[in-house]
Amino acid sequence: MTHEHHKKLALITGASRGLGAALAQTLAGAGWHVVAVGRTLGALEELDDRIQASGGTATLAALDITNDDAMRHLCRDIHDRWGALDLWAHTAIYAPPMTPADHVPLKDWEKCVGVNMRATGFLIPMIAPLLVAGAGRGTALFVDDPAAYGRFMGAYGASKAAQMTLARAWQDESTKTGPRVVIEPCAPMPTATRARFFPGEDRAQLTPCADEAARLTAILHADG
Repeated sequence: MTHEHHKKLALITGASRGLGAALAQTLAGAGWHVVAVGRTLGALEELDDRIQASGGTATLAALDITNDDAMRHLCRDIHDRWGALDLWAHTAIYAPPMTPADHVPLKDWEKCVGVNMRATGFLIPMIAPLLVAGAGRGTALFVDDPAAYGRFMGAYGASKAAQMTLARAWQDESTKTGPRVVIEPCAPMPTATRARFFPGEDRAQLTPCADEAARLTAILHADG
């Protein structure tokens, strides 16, 4: 695939479904080239079909963000091919089933730490140089989840709070140097993750992922 250099370039980690997929579709529809990272190739291919149908372009990367070598290679490929990134939207998340804190299975805790904390801490130093390499200031977008902090959400909430603490530190540190770090809480959306938490709720009352993606895209354009 040839890349049109005038297009803005977005890396979306966690792009196979939910908010990440909606954001990829929205940005691609607005003329961005999207590098879509997700673990499920089939879901990424479906996303690519939707993007192509809207006249957009994407590069698919079926990778697990907790695979250090795979993510190193991806960042090297982005550097070699495009030289810089305009946006990194980090929407990948692991949320285990709701469980009391004294019953959290170790495997669930370790996956929360691995995906939500460790991978974020690993990716920030690797992606930051790509965001500041371009002519403008690139942007890193993190999504907070106000519903993460409460009863039976301990493992998810603790790892999400750690992720947000790291993102806020980076935000404060990079105000003068870049990249621009945007941290935005999102409304409850009818995602598969949320359905595991709240299987009986009326999904019609939730905010469609596409609406949140459009709101986030407007924030990115308004500020940068």
